[in-house]
Formats: sequence, structure tokens, C-alpha cells
Amino acid sequence: MTAPDLIAAYPVDDRDLTALHRRLATSAAAEGLLDVAYRTVDSPVGALLLAATPVGLVRVAFAAEGTDTVLQELADRISPRVLAAPAALDRATTQLDEYFTGHRHHFDLDLDWRLSSGFRNTVLRHLATDVGYGHTASYRALADFAGNPKAVRAVGTACATNPIPVVVPCHRVIRSDGTIGNYLGGPAAKRTLLDLEQNS
Repeated sequence: MTAPDLIAAYPVDDRDLTALHRRLATSAAAEGLLDVAYRTVDSPVGALLLAATPVGLVRVAFAAEGTDTVLQELADRISPRVLAAPAALDRATTQLDEYFTGHRHHFDLDLDWRLSSGFRNTVLRHLATDVGYGHTASYRALADFAGNPKAVRAVGTACATNPIPVVVPCHRVIRSDGTIGNYLGGPAAKRTLLDLEQNS
């Protein structure tokens, strides 16, 4: 009997697959075999892929980045033991929901910073602490915060390669002339986030 014949003869209910997958994720986590858990969530800026390690949230990715591309990056840079395990990201999902409905102005999540290093890491850490909800800063101001006033282009690169957007709010960094500048999630997503914070 061929595989298609077996599938036709013994159909599997989606609920059974979901339950099996949940058991697999729970077992992998309990045995220390789950290095990267991920899930996708809907948001006002489109679907977001969230990924976490035992250290904390390591990746927030926009749909435009491509799920397969992001998962491959996580497998290459962190560990091939990557598994859809939505429950591992419940806290992050709840806080993002609260943020998108205007009820959360600060994220209280453990972050895994390993996908950024050097000056980029310094910039993103300053961004996470020094540019508050509803405020913006120029790339030049962020370079000042990071201790290198001349590194405006490097700040732009740090924002463009931010592995944890929204939570680490690179959308709050704008050009000195007041225009919003580029954004990995696209200009419409950046405008949506800025408007959300201005109107909450």
C-alpha cells in the first residue's frame, strides 16, 4: 500500500494532529530538546512570527521576511531544534495583544539578544530603554545615546537589522527632518505603530 493509499484509508483529524503536536512540543521542552519555540500571531501590522529560546524572546518577524527564511535563520544561527510551540510564547503574545490595543506601554519580557552584537547590540539596548512609548528619536540622537555621535549610518543599520522589532521599538526612530524613514515591516507598518502610540 502506498503512502497516499494509507492516508486515504486512515484519515487523520486536524484535532488529532494538533494534540499530537502539542504533546511533542511539551515533551521536547520537558527533555531540554526545544532550543527555539515559535508561533505566529495576527496583529494590526500583519502576521508576526515570534520565537523564543529558554533565555527569552529572540525574534519577532514580519510576514514580508518569509516564515521559512526566518526559521532557517534561527536553525542556522541558534539551533536546528526549532519547533512550533505556541504555549511557550503565551506571555509574549498576551503582552503584544495588550500593546496593540493600547493597554500596554512597556514590555516586561526576558529578551535573548544573541542575534545582534557589537555596536548594533548597544544601539538596540539603548533603544529599548531610552526612547519611551509615544516618543520618537532621530537616528543622530540614538547615536548619541549609544556613545558614538558620528555613527548615524550604523544606527540605521542596527534598526534595519533589529531581530526583535515592536518589542525593541525601532519604529520610534525617525529621520532628523521628521520623516519616518525606512522600516523592515514597511512604511505603513511603521506609521501604524507610531499612530497607535500617539493616540493611546
